[in-house]
Amino acid sequence: MGTPRRLLRDERYAGAREKMIPQLAEIAVRIHRVSPELTALEGLAAPPAGVSPALAELERVSEGIRALAAEPHPALVLAERWLRERLPKRRRLALVHGDYRVGNVLFDEGGVRAVLDWELSKLGDPVEDLGWLCTRAWRFGNDDLPAGGLGTREALLAAYRDAGGGEVDPEHLRFWEAMGSYKVALVFIQQSWVYLTGRVPSLELASLGRRTAEAEEELVRLMEESP
Repeated sequence: MGTPRRLLRDERYAGAREKMIPQLAEIAVRIHRVSPELTALEGLAAPPAGVSPALAELERVSEGIRALAAEPHPALVLAERWLRERLPKRRRLALVHGDYRVGNVLFDEGGVRAVLDWELSKLGDPVEDLGWLCTRAWRFGNDDLPAGGLGTREALLAAYRDAGGGEVDPEHLRFWEAMGSYKVALVFIQQSWVYLTGRVPSLELASLGRRTAEAEEELVRLMEESP
């Protein structure tokens, strides 16, 4: 196993890169097929009764941004409004990994060997996992290959369909990809908050806080491209 940057750059993993979109799609389908009624899943986070997974996640992140932001973020205010106008109607609940990205994958020259870091698992919209995989922060510079820096969105959705996950509306994916950058913005705001409050006097946290602008830039781009 190496780092995501090695996966996306080293010639050693060229063969793995060709295989991983179908592999990740198939694994996602297997995760999303797990029955949410299983006793073993009792206690997992889930949206409140009658509230869609998308709205529940949007409310959670928006409240976090409003509580912790030390300065105005007009791009995030606009993004929240944009996301509210595009909430997916689909309400199917499934097991969701919650942090499905190349940084949480064990791999070798043959591709995916295991998926790690399940602590954010919950019951939610399965397309959230696909959108998180496509979030710009996890491409490590391979912006021409939005799906984890490994492939196109179209290839990911086709592989997900072929693995039995059904058709996914590209606009449904776009919502969760945008939500991904919205959540990344909250992560950076949280890190800057820890620094600004003096809890951890770390220059690394301060520098990460400045990266909120990267997530905002991506959200503006997605909003501008949206039909």
